[in-house]
Amino acid sequence: MTPVPRPRREWHSLPFPLALLEIRRQRELLRTHNLHDTYGAGGERPRRPTPRMLPHRSYDGSGYDPDDADMGRAGTRFDRNCALPGTFPEAEDDGLFAPGPREVSRRLLARDGGFRPAPTLNLLAAAWIQFQNHGWFSHGDNTTDRPLDVPLGEGDDWPQCPMLVRRTRPDPVAHTGSGRPPTYENTVTHWWDGSQIYGSSEERCRELRTGEGGRLAVVDGRLPDESGPGLSGIDATGFNDNYWVGLSLLHTLFAKEHNAICDRIAAAHPTWDDERLFQTARLVNAAVMAKIHTVEWTPAAIDQPVTRAAMHLNWYGVLPARIRRRVRRRGGGEALFGILGSPTAHHSAPYSMTEEFVTSYRLHPLIRDEYEIRSHRTGEIVERCGFEPLQALATRKAVDKWGLTDLFYSFGTMHPGAITLHNHPDCLRDLLRISGERVDLGTVDVLRDRERGVPRYTAFRAALHRPPVRDFEELTGGDRALAAELREVYDGRLDRVDTMVGMYAEPRPRGFAFSDTAFRVFVLMASRRLKSDRFFTVDYRPEVYTPEGLEWVDRTGMRDVLLRHHPELAPALEGARNVFAPWPGAR
Repeated sequence: MTPVPRPRREWHSLPFPLALLEIRRQRELLRTHNLHDTYGAGGERPRRPTPRMLPHRSYDGSGYDPDDADMGRAGTRFDRNCALPGTFPEAEDDGLFAPGPREVSRRLLARDGGFRPAPTLNLLAAAWIQFQNHGWFSHGDNTTDRPLDVPLGEGDDWPQCPMLVRRTRPDPVAHTGSGRPPTYENTVTHWWDGSQIYGSSEERCRELRTGEGGRLAVVDGRLPDESGPGLSGIDATGFNDNYWVGLSLLHTLFAKEHNAICDRIAAAHPTWDDERLFQTARLVNAAVMAKIHTVEWTPAAIDQPVTRAAMHLNWYGVLPARIRRRVRRRGGGEALFGILGSPTAHHSAPYSMTEEFVTSYRLHPLIRDEYEIRSHRTGEIVERCGFEPLQALATRKAVDKWGLTDLFYSFGTMHPGAITLHNHPDCLRDLLRISGERVDLGTVDVLRDRERGVPRYTAFRAALHRPPVRDFEELTGGDRALAAELREVYDGRLDRVDTMVGMYAEPRPRGFAFSDTAFRVFVLMASRRLKSDRFFTVDYRPEVYTPEGLEWVDRTGMRDVLLRHHPELAPALEGARNVFAPWPGAR
């Protein structure tokens, strides 16, 4: 590949117009060189045409592309943002445990020196990103066959030696002996379709519906209890793995939003049956979530004028709203009108989620160890608690105890943790799962990238066309103490630094909650989730969404959703510039 000239300065140090152009240039570069199809041209997944292009989202994510019915369907592979020859997993006897993942967790991730807050965000922002990404990618239940034996260092008090970690579930259609790296299957749909609420199969979706008026089951303002064996205490929803109060708040809120959309569509189309109302409301609800993520959550997480403008342009284009509503779209460009309604494009590979995208969303430091539950009326602390009473089978009890409104207010006024080294929550480094399995998620995060063939940090940077770092001091932005820690843990080998560790260690651009390296993956994949989806491109039109549905999307933001279902929060939200930034009175 011919090297592409890089600017002498990073994009975030350029003047506004040049920075915007540089982000656009990076996106085009990544679209050309960083989309790699793990199925290849060998016919492992024959491309079959879509028999009929439905005017609504399918249950399993199939039928979005006229020439490839299975693109993005649940049960298809994760692809890659790094070239396939560089994505072989590290061997157990040569690299997988070098240095020990548990030692990395203990010495570099552990929350020592106290909690480090992310002062520009609130805890609702942390809950939101898990709410989104657990509907984008899931590797399924890890296999119990031949667990990985993770060595423990001297003085480690983990109760089991070695630490046993389940292997990632292998691809059911493995291509052993092919000379290509292993692949893994996404068990949820790859699309931005609200599958975390609706499920990724027709069977699951219908279990969650009332069968009348297109509505989802909501009982006394709550999602029903999941009645499966050993799961009582968790909400019945499309995808409820790793469940806790933060997810319950948002799953419940957007189930209610779905039902409110149903009522609006039914009022305009009184003869429509349950299925048509449901499918139309799902389209609208998924678009509302995509809009909130694009123009509210992301600008809160990467709070710079140029990135706020870039996200606005992705969704809206440059035309003011009053003109955009009156002028019919002309041409296929995105500059004037944004991605919505533009021609669909997959660029250099079929659409899918990628393993590197999963890696970039390893954001566990956002989770707190201690929580203050406050009254939305007075702002006073009602109770302090740890993470355990807010998660897994205790989730519904916590909502019963404190109520949705006080919990929303508490999340709006609490900071999450900063995404940096030495800030991984203790509660997740010693977590008891519903199954009874005890895990250190810091160890697991490090191990999963090595196991799944995600290149280590310096190779990952190079794959994303970032300039190399020459030493540990440059990696840490001149923090000599942190550089010394990294040098010791990685035996002086910069090339062995794990990607997640490197992204946590590198200095962040001003206003950024996460690293510039992770941002490069988001530059590519954030617009791809819109540009490849016909329901955000060629089928984003009134004939599909209804005029009422498009108006709902256009006029709805996160504040509107919250106040529609919790109007009592209006005083708390007064003066909040962004729902995902700290509300007035935040601590």
